[in-house]
Amino acid sequence: MYTKKIYFSGGDFNELKKIFADLAGVIKVTFGTICASNVVSYANPEPHNVENIFGVEVEFNPKKNDISTLIDKLFSVVSPYQENNAGVYYTMAEDAPQVELHMNFIANRGKELAASNAAITINDPNSNPKRARKCFAVAGRLSSFDAEKFF
Repeated sequence: MYTKKIYFSGGDFNELKKIFADLAGVIKVTFGTICASNVVSYANPEPHNVENIFGVEVEFNPKKNDISTLIDKLFSVVSPYQENNAGVYYTMAEDAPQVELHMNFIANRGKELAASNAAITINDPNSNPKRARKCFAVAGRLSSFDAEKFF
């Protein structure tokens, strides 16, 4: 059976294990430490490194579940709008567009709509900076994942 892996951080291990372990298509959830380089946050778009933060590796069957559903489950428990080390990390280049698209959606959710001169509605995150939420969640390519031996 073909499986994929994706990595999440930002919550308590038991909490993360509980939300992912019962999903259709999830094969295994493993606790460990995450390291990633050149990750991007929507609150601070400068690429930076993430080193030795706790997270989970979710191995899943992509025919029974998808990355967007898993990201939605993460952010149903962990707020991307608080500084809590929330992150989504991938290893395969084919996952990058889907992760980036979904993270862009999360970062811009709930912002005020603005109308353009072309009579179309656009999402303008700078229309009222006081009302704009900052998305502190990060996304990027995983450098390493070290599974904890005691679980």
